[in-house]
Formats: sequence, C-alpha cells, structure tokens
Amino acid sequence: MPQSDRYHEQVRNALIKDGWTITDDPFVLELEGMHVYADLGAEKALAAQKRERTIVVEIKSFVSPSLVSELEKAIGQYAIYTTFLKKSSPLRELFIAVAHDVYQDFFQRRAVQEIIEDHSIRLLVFEPDKEEVLEWIG
Repeated sequence: MPQSDRYHEQVRNALIKDGWTITDDPFVLELEGMHVYADLGAEKALAAQKRERTIVVEIKSFVSPSLVSELEKAIGQYAIYTTFLKKSSPLRELFIAVAHDVYQDFFQRRAVQEIIEDHSIRLLVFEPDKEEVLEWIG
C-alpha cells in the first residue's frame, strides 16, 4: 500500500467540506494486471444535471529541494493515471491537488503554466490550514 502524502488528510477534509463524498482512499487503478494507486476517489451529486461528477485526486506536496523534479514526477503520474482511467473509469476526471502557497509561488511561473496547459493537467488548489478547496483549474 502506498504511503500517504503530507497533505492527505487536509485534502480529504477539504473535499468533504466542499460537498464531496470520498469513495476510495486510495483509488486503485488497474490495467492489464498492473496496479497503481492515486490518493483519493470522490463523487458529488450535480442536481442541475441529475448525475454525479466523479474525480480522482493525486496530492502533491512539492516539498523537495527541486520543485522541477517534483513537477516531473507529478506529470509522469498524471500521464500514467490518465491512461489507466481511460480504460477503467473514463468518466472520472483526474486532478493534481497542490497547496495554495505552492500554486502561488511555483505554478504561476510562465514555464510551469505552459507545461500544465500543454499536458491538459487539472489542478485542485487547497488551503492546508483551513482544509478548504480554493480553486478548480482545468
């Protein structure tokens, strides 16, 4: 079983506060006998559309000395998880959760923004101390 991320409980609680139901912790993705583990699976009823929105969230702390290395790892995981989801759960949307301070300090750099756009990466920006979702991007 994978080790939980530094902000695992904060993101979990933020999603619950935002009206999401946690369905999987972790969310297991399987393809051709290979298993990988995303941090969370969640769902939320959309009354206006009379359906549920389902997501998978991979939480990233970006605490290592090299933020670029952290970004490389996150993009790699995102690519792999996207492939697995296309085959097993095509209606689920994948998000990378990042803390607000990391989003403000690192993800606002033009080069990082271009990378995120080029790879069509969805972000969930959260405030760890308040355990709140601040923004959904993508």
